Amino acid sequence: MLACRVFRAGCGLVLVAATAGVVPAADAVTSWSDGGSSSREARRQAVEALPLDRMPRSARRAAEQVLRSTTLYRRLPVQTLACDAALLEFSLAHPEAIVDLWRVLGISRFALDPAGPAQWRLADGYGTVGVLRLLHHERQGAGGMLVLHGRGGYSGAVTPRPLTGGCLLLVRHHPEPPAADGTPRHAVQVDAFLDVDGTGLEIVTRTLHPLIVRSAASNLEEVCVFMETLSAAAARNPAGVERLAARLARTDPADRATLAAIAREAGRGTAREDDADRWQANLAARWLPAEDLDTLRR
Repeated sequence: MLACRVFRAGCGLVLVAATAGVVPAADAVTSWSDGGSSSREARRQAVEALPLDRMPRSARRAAEQVLRSTTLYRRLPVQTLACDAALLEFSLAHPEAIVDLWRVLGISRFALDPAGPAQWRLADGYGTVGVLRLLHHERQGAGGMLVLHGRGGYSGAVTPRPLTGGCLLLVRHHPEPPAADGTPRHAVQVDAFLDVDGTGLEIVTRTLHPLIVRSAASNLEEVCVFMETLSAAAARNPAGVERLAARLARTDPADRATLAAIAREAGRGTAREDDADRWQANLAARWLPAEDLDTLRR
């Protein structure tokens, strides 16, 4: 099985719950070994944190619709990652560039294509398709918040019939004390509200929710690991990241230039040149099958 499947439900930090890491929002508190929560208190805190009063009217209506008809809620476990702050901000604002990196490295089938300002069409390569919109994005001191709304469906071997629904994602991040080597560290938290259309509700709540919870938590962790790996690569070999950015054919040229500039700044005073092919193989090593990795290294 291809290792890239860890990205199945996610895309960058802002898409990791697009098919929602969620469990039933029952009255009783449900606990899971992944460290996340579906408690009434966690849900209340997430709803109160949503900046509905600062959203445009159309965005607020979309968010409120999901909140009114939420059938499943999940707070994913908090992830802490060592990552250049500018690179993290870039990934949140331009998730399509991170997906383009995965494509170039050959580690994911995920596709994310701009469909208008702050809107993307997505397909995970395994039966999930949809549209994701950024409803709100704001800085909060040295951290920030994003609110996204998705609508899509799944058709594949996992379920006996197609599933459709919508989701609302609250993504928050804030700085943590730096790593021992001085690298900035950030905590990322994702709250997901899912509105499953009626015909698929029983399938999700009775059969699929443990699998969804585990895969969403794993996806968030793996995306954070990728961002840590990319940040470390930019610090060690900014020229290599620049060359990689130049190959992002599905990314806007201005965004490619921004990514290259972030890499140059991250590696200022510490850059050293490595063999380009070996460097890219090391970046992709965690997510490629052994035979594909050997091919890339050759």
